[in-house]
Amino acid sequence: MSVLVNKDSKIIVQGFTGSEGSFHAEQMIAYGTNVVGGVTPGKGGQTHLEKPVFNTVSEAIEKTGADTSIIFVPPAFAADAIMEAAGAGIKVIIAITEGIPVKDMVQVKAYLSDKDCRLIGPNCPGVITPGEAKVGIMPGFVFKQGKIGIVSKSGTLTYEAADQVVKAGMGISTAIGIGGDPIIGTTTKQAVELLMNDPETDGIVMIGEIGGDLEAKAARWVKEFGTKPVVGFIAGQTAPKGRKMGHAGAIVGGADDTAEAKMRIMRECGITVAESPAEIGEKMAQAINVLA
Repeated sequence: MSVLVNKDSKIIVQGFTGSEGSFHAEQMIAYGTNVVGGVTPGKGGQTHLEKPVFNTVSEAIEKTGADTSIIFVPPAFAADAIMEAAGAGIKVIIAITEGIPVKDMVQVKAYLSDKDCRLIGPNCPGVITPGEAKVGIMPGFVFKQGKIGIVSKSGTLTYEAADQVVKAGMGISTAIGIGGDPIIGTTTKQAVELLMNDPETDGIVMIGEIGGDLEAKAARWVKEFGTKPVVGFIAGQTAPKGRKMGHAGAIVGGADDTAEAKMRIMRECGITVAESPAEIGEKMAQAINVLA
């Protein structure tokens, strides 16, 4: 089993014929992902990467049975693309686009509130279930099949965590890059909950960063409901107070937003904290008694 995406997912690419959409769709197809087509308004009826192009998401669903969409639409139009997918009935929407205006995402969150779908991102690397589906921009070769789930705000740290887990003799069930923007679809807690409820996941790596309270909420949920070992890491331990660091949501606004505070909360909630990304694999191996 896996969460969010697997070999049976029927995936369309919004922004299919653009440069980013084309490049990453080609990589996804080469990985073996079941990409059934794409959407570019005005180019419906054409073929691209040997897949059909549709004018609308509704048409793509009608013709292909698509249930998952990945979005490579420019920031000014990305919110509309997300809402189009949700309105058409797509169940899993993965928004890669970076730089979507916050006011647009406020509108998206309100629109999705009564829709039967899940948004991952925006400003994220996507989701991968190794050996089955790569719906995103991550380097697929890093991820080997296994039973450790990853939830991360950071794309590059997702890849680093996967590499560390694999080097420690384990593998990945599903890795979820939730994105680093102030307003995202799926929170750290929600992603951890998905993996905690997945029978094929034995342990979870939770990677956060300074700013906001997503990690604290997830940690407190793990303390109350967790049934599997969790290893946590917080990026930005040396970040100056008040300075935005890379992600739009990575800015310390209060005492509990700091890396130190988040690491303390995680420890108090029974999560094993890695001081460095290089410790993630070893800590997880110890947590699930692989290194007895």
